[in-house]
Amino acid sequence: MTGWVDFKKLRQELDFETVLCAYGVEVKIKQTHGGRQHQGFCPLPTCNEGKGRSPSFSANLDKGIWQCFSCGAKGNTIDFGVRMEGLDPERARDFRQGALHLQDRFLKGEQPVEKKEEDGKRRKLTKPSPSPKQDARIVINAPLDFELKGIEPDHPYLKERGYTKETIAHFGLGFCARGLMKGRIAIELHNMDGKRIGYAGRLVDESAVNEDNPRYLFPPKREKEGVIHEFHKSEFVYNGFQIRGPVDSLVVVESFTAVWWLWQHGFKNAVAVMGSTCSERQAEHIAKLCHEAGRVWLLPDGDEAGVRCAETLLRLISPHRFVRWVQLHQDKQPTDLDEVELGQVLKTGGDYAGR
Repeated sequence: MTGWVDFKKLRQELDFETVLCAYGVEVKIKQTHGGRQHQGFCPLPTCNEGKGRSPSFSANLDKGIWQCFSCGAKGNTIDFGVRMEGLDPERARDFRQGALHLQDRFLKGEQPVEKKEEDGKRRKLTKPSPSPKQDARIVINAPLDFELKGIEPDHPYLKERGYTKETIAHFGLGFCARGLMKGRIAIELHNMDGKRIGYAGRLVDESAVNEDNPRYLFPPKREKEGVIHEFHKSEFVYNGFQIRGPVDSLVVVESFTAVWWLWQHGFKNAVAVMGSTCSERQAEHIAKLCHEAGRVWLLPDGDEAGVRCAETLLRLISPHRFVRWVQLHQDKQPTDLDEVELGQVLKTGGDYAGR
């Protein structure tokens, strides 16, 4: 895979219909004043409500734009491909990685493939030739056979944000001065069985955040001895292995830092979905961690991403457990609250009535 990608040029050169077909979408073309339009079920792996019900996915093949009216996701051809690869287009590193994959897959070594049109005729579309590693075995979230050494638990970043030595030690946090996690707080990631499956990295220097250097870094895809190892955060919840459930009360947040903060202030039963989306698998884990007669508290950030996160969690978990959404004021985060305030919002449902 080459290291350079011209995003604008890539958008112009990608044929949206070809990309859709390559990802298994049965394209149904309808000619409109705005161009060729496709309407169907949402193919996104993160869309839980659009599948099997009403067609919610709309794509303009000429303009290279799309939108799902169920999950709210939208974007251009590159955004679509990035999401279909299980990556997050809002993370610069993921977006670049996905774009490079699309560039190599669709603009190199193309071969024709037939596709039906509405009138039943067949015509030629271009479809990428198989990758030489197409048959390689893929392993998701495999336990690591190594441990990061030399991380610094006494780094000022953690102390300045109010985390105690006990909290830092409990979560195994520390500053990493070399390697892939250089300049970041290394965060151990454990699956639901407690096995270490990777490290995430939180950038310490906010001024260094840019398109190629995101605030949070997750384990990249790697190959070892003919096996491709992939990390999928959608397969587990952060800190879930520490919950000796099922418990009567479970707090669900977006971020790592919120889990640390809650644990430090006495709320030990807290997990994070590690972003603003929740997968069906994560929802299953959350439901299992909470007793059938218990309560799941949703405590996302007080912004638009937090609202989307809470709405997704509500749809997936409320059929199985009692759920209360704690709504914080705009731009507020759980880490902005002290122990007394946390106790109040988790008792009353926050500044507004829970949904």
